[in-house]
Amino acid sequence: MGALAIPVTDLPAYTPHLKGTIEALNDAVEEMFLTSLPRYTGRQKLTGGRLADPDAPPLTYEAFVGLLLDWVTWWNTRHHPAALNGKTPVQAWQADASPLTDVAAGQTATFAPEDDGRMYTISTSGVRWRRRDHLAPWMNGRTVTKVSVRHLPHHDDTIEVFDAATGRHLGSAFLAAAASREQIRSVQAARTAAARRLKADLKAAEKLRRRRFEASTTAAPPRPLSSSTSAQAEEELSATAQTDRRTLARPDLVPHGPAPKTWARHGGHTV
Repeated sequence: MGALAIPVTDLPAYTPHLKGTIEALNDAVEEMFLTSLPRYTGRQKLTGGRLADPDAPPLTYEAFVGLLLDWVTWWNTRHHPAALNGKTPVQAWQADASPLTDVAAGQTATFAPEDDGRMYTISTSGVRWRRRDHLAPWMNGRTVTKVSVRHLPHHDDTIEVFDAATGRHLGSAFLAAAASREQIRSVQAARTAAARRLKADLKAAEKLRRRRFEASTTAAPPRPLSSSTSAQAEEELSATAQTDRRTLARPDLVPHGPAPKTWARHGGHTV
């Protein structure tokens, strides 16, 4: 943290109220901004679970970002938190005489991203990480160099590459052959449809799994209620077996061989 010019203050464990600067800001965004937006899911509902504004049109993403930026401007320039003794956050920032230090990109790459602990080799295709190639112009002339990789959580399209021997930051590398926006939208739509099918199947399976029993007036073993015929039971068992076989099937495990040759006699010659 010293390389980032950040003073370190040890605080006692299990005291979130002493460490909640970011959490408090997020809470202020929720309580002061999000609650005023249409269709806010955390708003208290009316009798019967009805929403207070069921007919309110939803915000577009662009409109939401614009309103959020307006709120941030208000917070920084016109809001007077009690902890700042009548100053706005911008006034408190400008009145703070603490020096600012510019930190090199290599240092931020060292401290911020996660390290998976493995070693990689730069090839002509770049760095092969998570079964995908990452390239950068600075890799020219560094083939067979042993490197380590760091990355930001949820942002694996860009990786930070370090020399495995010295730990020196070599540079950033970017995902090669990245999918287009249309491909990404198609993949997301397919994933959403698959998730909906799985949820529907799970709901139906859970409903079928429930067992009901007859009412008892004497101390006797429970007697289940049967709502299926023998034919229905056999049909469901057969369908389950077919599904299991399809799951275990690997049609691409054995590669297809060359097409068989056709032998025929034509004019005394074999074709």
